[in-house]
Amino acid sequence: MGDTKRSIYDLLEADIMKSDMSADEKSRRLSCLIKARNKKVNILLVGATGSGKSSTINALFNTSVAEVGVGVDPATKMIEHYELDNLTVWDSPGLGDGMADDDYSNVIIRKLSELDDEGDPVIDLVLVIIDASSKDLGTTYNLINNVVIPTLGTDAKGRVLVGINQADIAMKGKHWDSEKNEPDEVLLRFLKEKARSVEDRIKSVTGVATRPIYYCAGYTDEDGNQCKPYNLTKLLYYIVNSIPAEKRLALVDNINVDDDKWLHDDEDENYTEEIQEKLFESIRFCTNYGANQGGCIGYAILGIPGSAIGEVIGGAVGFIQGLFKTASKKIKKSAATRKKKKDAKEIEQETVQEEADDVQVE
Repeated sequence: MGDTKRSIYDLLEADIMKSDMSADEKSRRLSCLIKARNKKVNILLVGATGSGKSSTINALFNTSVAEVGVGVDPATKMIEHYELDNLTVWDSPGLGDGMADDDYSNVIIRKLSELDDEGDPVIDLVLVIIDASSKDLGTTYNLINNVVIPTLGTDAKGRVLVGINQADIAMKGKHWDSEKNEPDEVLLRFLKEKARSVEDRIKSVTGVATRPIYYCAGYTDEDGNQCKPYNLTKLLYYIVNSIPAEKRLALVDNINVDDDKWLHDDEDENYTEEIQEKLFESIRFCTNYGANQGGCIGYAILGIPGSAIGEVIGGAVGFIQGLFKTASKKIKKSAATRKKKKDAKEIEQETVQEEADDVQVE
């Protein structure tokens, strides 16, 4: 990844200051940037004991430099939190840790009900972690359907994300291709069906549509054998997409710097490029770029007309482009793979339609 020693906010400030804007324009945009810099992102993790909440946090973010603490409110003191600059990840106790269901529910409700100084909810996103190998999800469904979503109310759709972790050990790990670090066709079908089932169970009770993401956070076993993350890039994309545009930049400085975390995914989309696009969008929002120019500097990278790259926020754009540096080398190969998958799917759909037409003719 790119150099993380210098904050994205510092880079944006430096780019604005060295530009040829008028003093008034610089002042206006710096004022917008200051407001953005004061925005905090709070993510709450919930899930059963053993689902991999901690491994997910460690894989996604630079938790090695985080300050770990607990809630100051007695009602939420059992929730650990990781302080990472403008990002705070709240790690709730694991379901099944011996805590009474009602007590656990009250802790989650209390946390989700907290408001900041402006009267807005403190928690921006609830990330629910499910064990892909578990068949007993009753307690987790109860938490989602009867605690989390009702507490969030009308905002639930955009503030709940479900992650199905430990995809590598689902089906007893028999269908995980260790060499390619991905599921084989049998396991892939199982994981897709698991995601669909979870989505249906939640929607049937709450009416809220979710998009469960199956993934593997990665780990090193007792023998030192390493399983690298899978689909973590996809999970991060949906996290970034769920955070309001005015807050997203708080994630940039805290994304895990280990390129190996982002190498393997389902290749359905170019998630690294999608993440970068969302972050460019936030640069525009947070510094009011493009308001009078009909464009956005970040968007120019994506081929959309706007101000010239490098003239104003070249440093910040370069920083974001540097994210997922090694993973980005896979883009052309991934694009080819995605095209093959798309072509194969279209052929399959055409075949099905032709067979249906033949049946009707007969």
